[in-house]
Amino acid sequence: MNRICAIIDSSMAQLIVRDIPQQVVIRLKQRAARRGHSAEAEHREILKQALLLPRAPSLKAMLGGIPDVGRDADFGRPRRQGRRVVL
Repeated sequence: MNRICAIIDSSMAQLIVRDIPQQVVIRLKQRAARRGHSAEAEHREILKQALLLPRAPSLKAMLGGIPDVGRDADFGRPRRQGRRVVL
């Protein structure tokens, strides 16, 4: 079971996360190394991206935002006649 303990400071909070699987720690360190960050800086960046940065709207939300204009027939495509093929 993972336990999270927050130590509140007047300027910045600190998180201590215990009982993290070793494979997660290894992946975090590998990701940090690829980006030239410390594991701590990478951890901060992951938390910031997951919790603070705006997310792209879902496909459902985007489709729901399309204005209702016209009828389906307005967007129909004419049927094409096949072409003659000589074998």
